[in-house]
Amino acid sequence: MKKIAMILSGCGNKDGSEITEAVSAIVALSEFKAQVRFFAPDLDFVPQNYLTNQPYPNKRNIMEESSRITRSEISPLGSLAVKDFDGLVIPGGFGVALHLSEWANKGPAGSVLSDLESIVHGFYQMGKPICAICIAPAIIAKLLGRHRVTVTLGLDRKYNEVGLATGAIIEPCASDDYISDRQNKIITTPAYMNEATPYQVFTGIRKAIKELIEMA
Repeated sequence: MKKIAMILSGCGNKDGSEITEAVSAIVALSEFKAQVRFFAPDLDFVPQNYLTNQPYPNKRNIMEESSRITRSEISPLGSLAVKDFDGLVIPGGFGVALHLSEWANKGPAGSVLSDLESIVHGFYQMGKPICAICIAPAIIAKLLGRHRVTVTLGLDRKYNEVGLATGAIIEPCASDDYISDRQNKIITTPAYMNEATPYQVFTGIRKAIKELIEMA
């Protein structure tokens, strides 16, 4: 049984992990008999009202919000030990660009959360596969672009042009498919980076997870 770490960034597409993407990955990992542990930053943030698009007055905790998706099973991101796992999964959602990195405000010039940076480099250096979904491949491109990794950010040319600024190779991809960089062990699927149905998103993620498990 493969042991997979999943990193979440909250609960909800506008300020956390995209729920359909996270759950699709969880279901697929269960199908392929993987053992999954969940991690998220133990940091506070200002949440957003999804109906009004206005911020709430009180802060919430990213790890606590992420635990809504994982049935309360979650650990602080800093406790993730790469040696304990065979692969890594990072679902998308705007929390990736807000909480796991500065991509939302600074694009490829922004920094990545230090714990996540160490984890991604650790998996890469140990030759363990990484599956990144939706906007999460932008983080992989930012951190591993100098190695000329190949990722997808969907079909929109503007996202692909921004991704190219990292040095990574950016490939267009439909939401029901995935891109596999077998040399670097990086698997990416665009999910809601394109206009897509939930079934198309699930199909692409399931294919990507299957590749992750086989690669692991």
